[in-house]
Amino acid sequence: MKIKTRRYHIYYWAKFLLRIGSLIPLRVSLPIASFIGKVAFRILPKYRQIAIDNLNMVYSDDRAGNVKIAENVFSNLAKNGAEWVKLSVMDPKEFDKVVTATEGLERLDKVLAAGRGAVVLGFHFGNWEMLGFALRSRGYPGVLVARRIYFHKYDKFVNRLRKKFDAKVIYREESPKRMLRELKSGGILGILADQDIDSVGGTFVDFFSKKAYTPQAPVKIAMAAKTQIVPIFIVRKKDNTHKLVVEDVIDVAGCENTEENVTRFTQSWTSLLEKYVRKYPEQWVWMHRRWKTVSSEKK
Repeated sequence: MKIKTRRYHIYYWAKFLLRIGSLIPLRVSLPIASFIGKVAFRILPKYRQIAIDNLNMVYSDDRAGNVKIAENVFSNLAKNGAEWVKLSVMDPKEFDKVVTATEGLERLDKVLAAGRGAVVLGFHFGNWEMLGFALRSRGYPGVLVARRIYFHKYDKFVNRLRKKFDAKVIYREESPKRMLRELKSGGILGILADQDIDSVGGTFVDFFSKKAYTPQAPVKIAMAAKTQIVPIFIVRKKDNTHKLVVEDVIDVAGCENTEENVTRFTQSWTSLLEKYVRKYPEQWVWMHRRWKTVSSEKK
C-alpha cells in the first residue's frame, strides 16, 4: 500500500509540474531542464554510479571525461522530459519545429513500397519517444511495440500523448501475430531493442568489444514477415532541435531463420548503434546495466 500511495503522490505532483511546465516556452524550459538533470546526477547516486561504471568499462583511459559524459546524459534525459511536457500541449502540425531535419527517408520509402511493411528499429538514444511521433507526423502508418507501465495512471498518461500524435501501441507481451498483421498490411512496426532484457529471447553480440545480451525480436519478426529492418536514429542537435536519420536497411528478407543468421544480423545493427554512441555518447542511456547478463562463454 505504501508503494501504491507513493506512486499516486508522484503522479499528482508530476501532473501539477507538467501543467506549469507546459506554459513555459522550450527555449526557456530546456536550459532549466539541463540544470535539473545535472542536479539529478548528484542526488541519484545509484544511477550516477551505473553510468560512470559503464563508461569506465568502455573508456578506461579517461575517467574524468567519463564523469562529464555521465552528467551530460542526465542533462539530455531531463531535456527529453521538458520536450515531452511541451509536446503534451503542442499542435501536432507544429512538430516540425522540434524535428527540423531528416536524412535518408527514401530508404524507408523503398522498403515500404514492397508492400510487406518495415521493422523500424529505434534505440534509447536522443529523445527516442519522438521517433514514432516524427514518422506519424510525416504520414507513415504503423504501431510501436512498447513495454506496459504497470501503474495504470502512468501508462494512461504516456499513451494519451502517443494517441495525440496518432501513435498506436502493441504491448510487448501481446501476441506476435498482431505485429505480423501490421507488417503484412504494409505498415511500420517500431521496436526498441538495445537493452539487456533477460525476460525476452536474445543472443550475445559484441558491443564495445564486450559480449552484450541483445533481443532477437527485430530480426526474427522481420524474417517471419519477409521484410527488412530499417534502423533510425533521432539525434539532438546543438540548438536542441532534432534530426531524423534513416540508416542503410538490414535486408533479412529471404534469409533462413537460423541461430547463425539471427546473431549475424543482430550484430549488424548493434555495431551501427555503437558507431552512433561513440559519436554522441551523451545521447545514450548509460545508466542501464547493458552488460548485466553474462555469456556462458565467460562462466
